[in-house]
Amino acid sequence: MLITKIYKTEEIDKAADELRKGELIAFPTETVYGLGADATNEQAVKRVYLAKGRPSDNPLIVTVSSFEMMKQYVDDISEDAQKLIRHFWPGSLTLIFKIKPGSLSKAVTGGLETAAFRMPDNSVTRNLIDLAGVPLVGPSANSSGKPSPTTAKHVFHDLEGRIAGIVDDGPTTVGVESTILDMSSEVPAILRPGAVLGEEIEQLLGKKILFDRHKVGKTETPKAPGMKYKHYAPDAQVLIVKHEDWQAALEWAKNRAESVGVMALKADLGVNLPNNCIFYDLGTDIHTASQRLFAGLRYFDNEQAVNWILAAAFPEKDLGAAYMNRLRKSAGDSFFENSKLS
Repeated sequence: MLITKIYKTEEIDKAADELRKGELIAFPTETVYGLGADATNEQAVKRVYLAKGRPSDNPLIVTVSSFEMMKQYVDDISEDAQKLIRHFWPGSLTLIFKIKPGSLSKAVTGGLETAAFRMPDNSVTRNLIDLAGVPLVGPSANSSGKPSPTTAKHVFHDLEGRIAGIVDDGPTTVGVESTILDMSSEVPAILRPGAVLGEEIEQLLGKKILFDRHKVGKTETPKAPGMKYKHYAPDAQVLIVKHEDWQAALEWAKNRAESVGVMALKADLGVNLPNNCIFYDLGTDIHTASQRLFAGLRYFDNEQAVNWILAAAFPEKDLGAAYMNRLRKSAGDSFFENSKLS
């Protein structure tokens, strides 16, 4: 078994050296921690799938440190795409482009003629990529299907012994993965919502974009991560609770013989928690709730084992669309309905 090292930010030269050798290194971004491997090393990329237990038809995001690095793999970068890059990079926006034939392994693209690229708003990781001298694949650094990691501790919990190291830059600030925008189609389409809002993109481009919400079929290769397989799920069953249902949900929890996890804003509960409920504070608004969502799900997996988690719903607009996208997947789209629970 590998010994997984924790690298301080001033030790990234050592982490970069491991990447050049074909090893796997987890890295920080503003969204979640990513699992890095040399995107030009097919064997290293295949080890990412093994470490995560990730299906091999699920394409990987290519993480770059500069626009020039991405241009090595992409020929056709439209004016709209360049405008988006100037405005949102570095940041929480991933863009899908048609790539130069044969420029990236099928292990990266899932066999597609497109690839997704992102330049994160984290200077430590951009410096790491520069030192490694290659782009990195960067799926979330967790066991496939589990809540994404927002701290180095989360990564260590899932991947200790499977990867060479983790660059620790503290907790992430956004907490949900990047917005994915498909620029390879005639009309740009959001394949995964995130902190960069569709409305912001439309305003910048001065045109309407699509919001692709179709479910990927069993035999279809998804263009972006998170479109096909179960994601973000803790061991406990998550039930999504609408604001008006909290009183009934807590009454249901009170009558259970076991402990029940509760993830919400304190201000939204309006009542005292039953003694058998364990509370995880989502903060003050949708911004803090999005930042803390995955950490809360992991809290009830790793520190306070429960069979049920009641988690607050938010309106599915703006950042709430990204939050609810992840929460719906973690819950298997299960909402609290008092009459159907025993």
